[in-house]
Amino acid sequence: MSDLPWVISVDDHVVEPKDVWTSRLPSALRDRGPHVVEDTCEMTFNPATGAHSFVKGGNGPIADWWVYGDALRPIPQVMACAGSKPEDFTLQPIPFSEMRPGCYDREARIADMDINHVERSLCFPTFPRFAGQMFYESPDKEVALLSVRAFNDWMIDEWCGPSGGRLIPLCIVPLWNAQLAATEVRRIAAAGCRAITFPELPTFLGLPSIHDRDHFWEPLWQACNDTGVTIHMHIGSGSKMPQTSIDAPSGVGVAVTSINAFMALADWLLSGVLARYPNLKIAFSESQVGWMPYVFERCDRVFLQSSGWCEIDPSVTELPSSYVPGRVYGCFFDDMVGIETRHLIGVTQMLFETDYPHQDSTWPNTPDVVARIAERVSARELEMMVRTNAIDLLGLDPVSLVPAGLG
Repeated sequence: MSDLPWVISVDDHVVEPKDVWTSRLPSALRDRGPHVVEDTCEMTFNPATGAHSFVKGGNGPIADWWVYGDALRPIPQVMACAGSKPEDFTLQPIPFSEMRPGCYDREARIADMDINHVERSLCFPTFPRFAGQMFYESPDKEVALLSVRAFNDWMIDEWCGPSGGRLIPLCIVPLWNAQLAATEVRRIAAAGCRAITFPELPTFLGLPSIHDRDHFWEPLWQACNDTGVTIHMHIGSGSKMPQTSIDAPSGVGVAVTSINAFMALADWLLSGVLARYPNLKIAFSESQVGWMPYVFERCDRVFLQSSGWCEIDPSVTELPSSYVPGRVYGCFFDDMVGIETRHLIGVTQMLFETDYPHQDSTWPNTPDVVARIAERVSARELEMMVRTNAIDLLGLDPVSLVPAGLG
């Protein structure tokens, strides 16, 4: 373990403390903003749709519920299951009191990072969903915009600020208005944040696609291009996951989640956005990477053989794969196929993650995963994939932050 580089994880998650919004929204608006109440929870399953749902009240166990307008959301145990055995993972919601404190407490999180050989961590939101969809879907846009800003202030000033650089800020934007989103990007960039979340497939949410002929997203792209803020697209952030059939077990859906990122990458490579905004950088989170070389090859083939009739944006004047180096990143945590094909992906374009505290997390066994990778790659490649590529992407200080006595 002492011979392995400490990891910079570019995809972890934070369960927001109960007071994130109640302590930041104007007092007159706090009842309209997100807040937590305790109540029982009954979980039901609809075999016709293959979906679980949660009902507040009844004879189920106690859970903490996020209340926001008409939305009621408990926290399923699988989203805060660090420290539990895999055989105990469940969709059943739980209260904060049953979570490992590292899920929501900054100092406890840093302690869990030390256990896991993690130097720094970039955390996606939980209640707002991975790309802040909760606020986009709310009809009360006054409170929604203030709630976006409140989350970002908490992320920068409280979750990350006192961490000594161990926690890296990742913010959300008001998806319903690209100009407001651009303004928020410039605001958080001025506060030191260099990353935002964005839905991998925005049309699943009823938003314009990145191909939109009216250029809906252009103010946001411009702001990110100008400020060096990177765009991170978490798997499932379009709020719709692949499904082969209604009666397929949930394991099939879990096995094919990368299909969403596959489609999103083709969107970006053939959209012309990367060509028009040469400083723009994107990352696909929790999507693994072994599938990426085929998408590069296929998009190049479409460009060479079919551009005359396939309506590819005229901004794309070079091979789509030529926009990848230094700009398009894939994130993985246990993808040995990706490791074996790393030179087709680009070693510089691969980022490591631990997914704490979700069910897929490598915590507390990340050193074992890194050791398996180390058997297949050079020491320099390992250092790039688990640490220095993230430093380059996010503009981080390259000086090690490993606590004294642990390095």
